[in-house]
Amino acid sequence: MPYSGVMTQREILIETQRYGTSLRVSATDTQTGTEVVFQAPVSTLPARIKQIAISKMTYVLNKK
Repeated sequence: MPYSGVMTQREILIETQRYGTSLRVSATDTQTGTEVVFQAPVSTLPARIKQIAISKMTYVLNKK
């Protein structure tokens, strides 16, 4: 999936922690140290979590 703007050549570290029926997802941009955090249901597919993390990171980095 192509991404435009600031996300073309970035590495993002994604960490998930389970809390009951929810996942806490934190994604960190390795170049800037910027972190975004969100919650998702445990049933969310890993590809969807990655997509959401990239979308949120793109939004935050474009605001700077």
